[in-house]
Amino acid sequence: MMRTRPLKVALLGCGVVGSEVARIMTTHAADLAARIGAPVELAGVAVRRPDRVREGIDPSLVTTDATALVKRGDIDVVVEVIGGIEPARTLITTAFEHGASVVSANKALLAQDGAALHAAAEVNGRDLYYEAAVAGAIPLIRPLRESLAGDKVNRVLGIVNGTTNFILDKMDSTGAGYQEALDEATALGYAEADPTADVEGFDAAAKAAILAGIAFHTRVRLDDVYREGMTEVTAADIASARRMGCTIKLLAICERAADGESVTARVHPAMIPLTHPLASVREAYNAVFVESEAAGQLMFYGPGAGGEPTASAVLGDLVAVCRNRLAASRGPGESAYTRLPVSPMGKVVTRYHISLDVADKPGVLAQVATVFAEHGVSIDTVRQTGKDGEASLVVVTHRAHDAALSGTVEALRNLDTVRGVASIMRVEGE
Repeated sequence: MMRTRPLKVALLGCGVVGSEVARIMTTHAADLAARIGAPVELAGVAVRRPDRVREGIDPSLVTTDATALVKRGDIDVVVEVIGGIEPARTLITTAFEHGASVVSANKALLAQDGAALHAAAEVNGRDLYYEAAVAGAIPLIRPLRESLAGDKVNRVLGIVNGTTNFILDKMDSTGAGYQEALDEATALGYAEADPTADVEGFDAAAKAAILAGIAFHTRVRLDDVYREGMTEVTAADIASARRMGCTIKLLAICERAADGESVTARVHPAMIPLTHPLASVREAYNAVFVESEAAGQLMFYGPGAGGEPTASAVLGDLVAVCRNRLAASRGPGESAYTRLPVSPMGKVVTRYHISLDVADKPGVLAQVATVFAEHGVSIDTVRQTGKDGEASLVVVTHRAHDAALSGTVEALRNLDTVRGVASIMRVEGE
């Protein structure tokens, strides 16, 4: 039997995502009620600019006083889609203190203060759900928190930022340079006017912190994630990757160490073989590859951003939280029992693609090979081209520690025959 008294929802933010959440709540009200077991009612919408026309939203619900809204004792669920650290953090904790559960899409806040938010939810006996914080509409958080809860996840490898994937895909498929591809992404609405958070890897790093924490049942904060942007990727790098049978993607990589005693989380551009499933992810799509002991290899793919896809994830969480509310139960909270340390980037082991500008004369290759050997870095392949006294030397290594590779590069820079290090790219996905 369906409960007639509605569950009341407060919406914090009514931008691209928030307006879609409100629209779906209205247009699919009957379906949502049937799935939950009670109607849901939009009880208030907190915004910064109340005079803006918001189609489909009763103006009487709009307020600029978000604090008063979340303090109302009749609110069952607060949906937070304003983003940023403050006032979102204070509003969420206030909502818990006044009896509401929370659905959030705030990746930056969760990556920075997820542990504190989970603790506040626990103390007050409320839910904190955040499927929309990572990879938009792609079901990823819930499978990691629930479907794979009985398994051991060893690696999460993914494309979690649509803007950077669009840019790199255009550079690869059309031969465009970075700026040209970025301009196209901006014109199509895939890139913000200030794309720094995307192209410098901040957005992906926040998502990596969340994924690593859930996958490995430990606390990983944004500061623990090694981050490298993709603004230095050139058309020459793309062409070199092609010659190796690879493409370049900005990847979020979360790994459990082979001995199981630590984890790593990192974001950086990397070459991946064209045979890898992630290589075929085009345009602004996202995809995440999960490797676990029992389930094996799983891939999650779909639109990773945008109003409708992100609202879909928010509404999925809203249904789950409302069901828990009716059943007087709670969903999964934070699982950080392993307390595994996060290793620094220097301990990461991977392959490398190094492009050097060198003098075109006998003995250069021998000098370069000696430097690699002295630092314990094994060479897989070498390709050299050149004329008129200048040459390009491309070295691909076997797997090596990042610290050892860094020492190698510094030593190479000191060789008289090395004019410069054109690029260094990690090779992943093998």
